[in-house]
Formats: sequence, C-alpha cells, structure tokens
Amino acid sequence: MMAAARIDSEPAFNHASVMLGEVVAAFGELASGVIVDATAGGAGHSAALLRALPGVRVLSFDRDPRAVAAASAELASFGERAEVVHAAFSEIGGCLDARGLTRIDGLLADLGVSSEQLTDPGRGMSFRAAGPVDMRMDPTRGETARELIERVSQEELADIIFELGDERASRRIARCIKQALAADRLGDTLDLRRAVVRAVGPRRVGGVDPATRTFQALRMAVNGEVPELRSLLALARGRVRSGGLVAFISFHSTEDRAVKREFVGRNEWEPLSKKPQVPSELEVERNLRSRSAKLRVARRIPPSGPGEEPPA
Repeated sequence: MMAAARIDSEPAFNHASVMLGEVVAAFGELASGVIVDATAGGAGHSAALLRALPGVRVLSFDRDPRAVAAASAELASFGERAEVVHAAFSEIGGCLDARGLTRIDGLLADLGVSSEQLTDPGRGMSFRAAGPVDMRMDPTRGETARELIERVSQEELADIIFELGDERASRRIARCIKQALAADRLGDTLDLRRAVVRAVGPRRVGGVDPATRTFQALRMAVNGEVPELRSLLALARGRVRSGGLVAFISFHSTEDRAVKREFVGRNEWEPLSKKPQVPSELEVERNLRSRSAKLRVARRIPPSGPGEEPPA
C-alpha cells in the first residue's frame, strides 16, 4: 500500500480528461458519500465531480507518481473533501481498509494510458521519438518492457503480442524483436519500431502505424493491465454499496469486453444503458484521443439474500 502524496512542484501533467459532462451526469444523483476515482491522472474527473457534487468526497488513486503529484496540487483547494493516493488498482482495497471504508458510494475508472504518458519520450510508450524501452506507468517499480523482452521466450512474446495487441503477425514480430535483441539493436523505442517494421513492412493500415499493436501489447503486459482491471472490477463488486454507481471509460476492445461481461454477466449490476456512451462529435474534434472512448455505467443491485451487504 502506498502513502498519500504530498503536494510539491512537479512539472505540469498534461492530460485531457474525456467525457467530463457524461461522467458528472453518471454520478449526479449522489448527494453525499465517497466516490473512488481509480485513475486520477491530472484530476480532471475528480475536480469536476467535486465541483458538481458539493456533498461528496472523492478519494483518487493513481499508480503514476507524477499523476499523483499533479492531482494533489489540482485538488488542494477542496481540502478534506479530496485525497490522492499512490496505488495500483490491486492496492486500492487495502487503502480503503486503512481508512475504515468498508463501503463506497461510487467508483470511476478512466482506463488505459494517459496523454502525458504517451507524449513523454522518457516513458518509452511511443514510437514517435527515441526513448527507453520502458513503458511502466509507475517508473519506480516493476519490470521494464526491455526486461520483459529479455526474460520471456520468443513463443511467449508472440503470445503476448497476439493476445493483448490483436496482432496477427505476432510470430514474425516476436522473431524480429528477439533478433534485434541478440544483435544489440534494441537500445530505444525507435529500434523496437524498426524490428516490428522488418517483420510486417512500413505500410500503415487506416492511418495506424504498423508498430501500434505491438507497443500496446507490451505496455499492457508490463503494467499488468488485464489482471489489474480484474482486481478493480472485483473491488467494485465487493465494495460499492447497494444502489451505488460505477462508471468505466475504456479505449480498446479488451477493456470494454471485460467491463461489459462484468455488467451483463453478473446479477450484481444493472447497466444504465444497453450500449456504451461515446464522446460527442465536438469533443472528438477538440481531442482526437477521445474518439475510441466508451463509457459504461451501472448501478449496484441490492442483494436478494440476508448478510450479503457489507457492514457500514
């Protein structure tokens, strides 16, 4: 479990929160209580909720130390109504326990990678500029993408690229990446992109760079994004009170499928719309990254049997 962050003079954390109006509307009926924002980022969603819902407290989490510092500074004016904590999804339950919060009234998660993480070459998540083959959301701990590539076999690497990136050429790509590693030609993200291009060619499909799916898959593997999302869905299931609300914004099919299965496949939830909400044309025009966002909102259904609701 990580401690709450202090507010200091970190550089600006540039991240445009998507679907702000839709998120505020999703939680609009909550007059009081605690909302967990599992992905603080630059605190856009947290700040919007605190402004719109004056009786609500927001407890925000992020695994990225820079996001925690930026969100802490952004939310300082809300005083005790806001707290920002450095923690991954799988650590949030322990943080709530430490604060005596056996139940919460709402949970929000804006999944995926932030604009700041994508555009900072030092994170190694983008192939648009040279950077370390890192890709960690929390650069203070865990295995880098380079270390993962070194550790796993060629077959395991191909499976990662196929399963998390939906990349049909995963076998060829894994072979070329391993060859680049053996030849000491995997020094930065541009080298990694070159290895992918050697496998599949330079042609863009629908404007998408040929390395996009491979970079996505490696980033998801390095950060354990699929098991971390499972942990967060389990937290929502066990911690959100009866009648409470949950909202998930996803950016690719793996995330959205997991959220949809949770909401539709379990009797704990009442989805508030049959299809996910998507950004307006105006928002997409202003922020192209929002174009693939999908927002799903559900209400926690009261348990049918005795003893199923956790104590307050």
